[in-house]
Amino acid sequence: MATVRTRFAPSPTGHLHVGGARTALFNYLHARRHGGTFVLRIEDTDRERSTEEYLLAIIDGLTWLGLTWDEGPHRQSERTAIYERYIEQLLRSGRAYRCICSAAEVQAMREAALAAGRKPAYDGTCRDRRIGPAPERPFAVRFRAPREGETVVDDLIKGRVVFQNQELDDLVVARSDGTPTYNLCVVVDDVEMGITHVIRGDDHLANTPRQVLIYEALGCPIPGFAHVPLILGTDRARLSKRHGAMSVTAYRDAGYLPAAMVNYLARLGWSHGDQEVFSLAELVQCFTVEDVGKAAGIFNPEKLQWLNAQYIKSSSAADLARATLPFLAAAGHAVDDPSPESLSWLVRVIALLQPRARTLVELAEQASCFLVDEVAIDPDAAAKFLTPAIRPALEDLGTRLAGLADWTERRVQETFESVLADHKLALGKLAQPARVALTGKTASPGIFEVIALMSRERAVRRIRAALERTPAPAHA
Repeated sequence: MATVRTRFAPSPTGHLHVGGARTALFNYLHARRHGGTFVLRIEDTDRERSTEEYLLAIIDGLTWLGLTWDEGPHRQSERTAIYERYIEQLLRSGRAYRCICSAAEVQAMREAALAAGRKPAYDGTCRDRRIGPAPERPFAVRFRAPREGETVVDDLIKGRVVFQNQELDDLVVARSDGTPTYNLCVVVDDVEMGITHVIRGDDHLANTPRQVLIYEALGCPIPGFAHVPLILGTDRARLSKRHGAMSVTAYRDAGYLPAAMVNYLARLGWSHGDQEVFSLAELVQCFTVEDVGKAAGIFNPEKLQWLNAQYIKSSSAADLARATLPFLAAAGHAVDDPSPESLSWLVRVIALLQPRARTLVELAEQASCFLVDEVAIDPDAAAKFLTPAIRPALEDLGTRLAGLADWTERRVQETFESVLADHKLALGKLAQPARVALTGKTASPGIFEVIALMSRERAVRRIRAALERTPAPAHA
C-alpha cells in the first residue's frame, strides 16, 4: 500500500480563515493517522492578487495551530517549466489541441449556446483543425474532453458522484500568453508530489471530473478525493464576518488558545461519539475522513468561546501566565523579566482568575486590577455599595489590614471575619463594598484571595481611596 500523502494548497490572496484552516487540519490528521506525509503547496499563479504578506500570514496561522508540514512550501509560480512539459505531453498524445479562437469569438459561442437553451460552453471549433505549433494568430491550448460517457468520482465523503461528459467542455490548460491554468497545475502538482488523497472543500467538486480526465489522459493514478462540506453560519448562510468568522490569526489576537481552535475546527462537521474535547494526539488517533458528515458544519462563536474557556480552565497556570504576557503588555502591563521567579506571583494571579475567563484577553483584563496602582471604580457600583452605612466597617477593615504583619490568605480571612463580627455584618455586606474598592467592579474571585494577592500597601491605599468617595453616616 502506498504511503499516504496529503496536501494543503492555499492561494496567498487572503488570510487563513476558518474554512481553509479546517481543510488544512483534516489533511494533517489524515496524514498523521496513517504515518504519512503532509505537504504544503502555495498556489500563487494569480500574480495580481497573490502577495508575500498573505503567504506569511497563512504560514503564521498554520504554525500557531501547530499544523507542521513535512514538505514545502512548494510554490506554483516556480514550477512553470514542469507544467509546460506536461502540456507538451498532452499535445503529442492528441489529448490537447491548439485553439486560435479569440476571447470575443468564445464569448459569442457561449451566448449562442445560452440562447439555444444549452450550457454556455466552447463549441469545439478548433478541436479537429490540427493547428500546428506556430499559427499566425495567438493560441491557447485546450484539453480534448470526451464527448460521450460519464466520469465517476468515488468520493470518500459524498459517495459516488457521476458527471456526464457531454456537460464538460474542452477547458483551457494553457492561456494564449503561455501560462498554465488552475486545473492543469493542480493535477501536475499532485502527480509530481505523489499525493494519494485530495481533501478539500466541496466548492471544488465541479473541478474534479475535469481533473480526473486529465489524470487519465496522462496515464497517472487518480488520488482518493474527499470533498468536505462548507461551513455555514448559525443562520445557515455562507460563513462570513457577520457570523463572527475571522482569520485564524485574528482569533489568536483575540485571546483564543490554539488547542481550543484546533479542537473546534475538527468538530465542524466531524464527530467521534459524544466526545467534545480532544487533544491533538487524540484527534490523530480518532480522525477518519469517512466520518466527516455530508451536511455543512455550523460555525457557532459561542460554542467556540465555551470550548476555549474549557481549555483555559484545564491549562496549567504557568503556561497561561506566559501565554497572557503579550495581552498584558498590550494593555500597558508589561512584565520586564518573564523569568520563572518573576512569574511566580503572576502565576498565582492567573490561577485565581482562570476559572472565570473565556479568553486570554479577558484573563488579562481581570488581572489588570492586580497590576495597576489605582483602579477606576464603576460609578453605579460605588453608588450601590459605597454607602454611609458601610463606611465604618470598611474604614475599620483598612486600618486592621494596614497593621497586619503576616500577609497570608488565612490571616487576611481572620482579619476580615473579625471586622464582620465586631460590626455584626454578614459576609456579603462587607465583601461587596471591599470588592468594589479593590477591583473597581462587582465581580471577582473570592475576596480573601483577592486581598491576599495584592500587596498590603496597594490594598490599603485602594480602600482609603474608596472611603474618600463614601459619604459619612448621617449621625456623624
